[in-house]
Amino acid sequence: MKYLVLLLDGMADLPLKELDNKTPMEKAFKPNIDALAKEAEVGLIKTVPVGYKPGSDVANLSAMGFNPKECYTGRSPLEAASMGIDLKDTDVCLRCNLVTLSDEKDYCDKTMVDYCGGDIKTEEATVLINYINEKLGTEKYRFYAGVSYRHCLVISDGTTDWGTLTPPHDISGKCIKTHLSDSINAKPLIDMMKKSYDLLMEHPINKERIKKGLRPANSLWFWGEGKKPQISNFYNLHHKTGAVISAVDLLKGIGKLSGMEVPEVKGATGYIDSDFSAKEKCAEELFKTTDMVYIHMEAPDECGHRGEIENKVKAIEIIDKKVVGPIINYLKNSEDFRVLVMPDHPTPLSTKTHSSEPVPYLIFDSRKKQAGVSSINEKTAKETGNYVENGYEIMAKLLEEK
Repeated sequence: MKYLVLLLDGMADLPLKELDNKTPMEKAFKPNIDALAKEAEVGLIKTVPVGYKPGSDVANLSAMGFNPKECYTGRSPLEAASMGIDLKDTDVCLRCNLVTLSDEKDYCDKTMVDYCGGDIKTEEATVLINYINEKLGTEKYRFYAGVSYRHCLVISDGTTDWGTLTPPHDISGKCIKTHLSDSINAKPLIDMMKKSYDLLMEHPINKERIKKGLRPANSLWFWGEGKKPQISNFYNLHHKTGAVISAVDLLKGIGKLSGMEVPEVKGATGYIDSDFSAKEKCAEELFKTTDMVYIHMEAPDECGHRGEIENKVKAIEIIDKKVVGPIINYLKNSEDFRVLVMPDHPTPLSTKTHSSEPVPYLIFDSRKKQAGVSSINEKTAKETGNYVENGYEIMAKLLEEK
């Protein structure tokens, strides 16, 4: 028996007038996903427990079968694990975005133009983060380069009491003044952000980006703080081997911390230009030796954050064609299998940020097909009446342990 999870990050949404009052899930042509839905258990699942912020960290922990209430300490420590950073128990880790801010003279008056620094590529971003580490890094504050705009700051003997550190994708197009923590503990962070703007604006990479008409990655932005997490080993928990395929350090980190295989997939970017076929081929290879493969696809979420209506629909359609169709055909030609398809959380295009509402899911079993729905979306999933209140139970449900 093989088990497959297809996690379409941020796919769930709200109806939009631009889509004839449909959601992207309703609008997208996704024949392969819908073919599964016709013969699957379909329902809603709550992946974000009450009292937790709706992030991909908490929601994917739930989808992977880990109870966030027992193991979640913050987002950045999960990403640090993927980057090979060995955190001490006394270290505090923060996500460090490279963002694009507007050019007002006073830092606090600037606007969050782009939370991902103009889609900066990893090669350029690595140079910038290493430069920042040379200028601002100390024995206490250490910067580590990650993927694209996503990086880490590790603080020795740090606190997690920073006040409110707002995710930059929550304030796209907004003045940052009211979103800078006023906690005295956060002052060193704010000071580094201000210094980073002057340093990065003068860096040759950003000067060249501006010449090319690209947005400069001109400031650091800290958020997602946390300490070293304790996540159960996936095999010890479920007695199944597992693997995680993702372009995102967060997912890779969860996979590594839980003892799952985490391959590097060339061409996986986390956006709509990702090499989805390479991810699918990687899954086929993994299934030769692995019981459960978790394919995480970030593109719908990124499109949601950017307010890209057409691209979010397109992302779902590309994933359906290049990942879902081929991997299901592969499994049909091999052995019995079960498939879970779901988002981790909604990322509504109208708000450009995450929300906590339950999301649709389907579980397909090649051995015992059942009456499902003609097309899976937020509405049809709700109409089934099926509901998984504790999101972390979905993995045991997929693996037939519940």
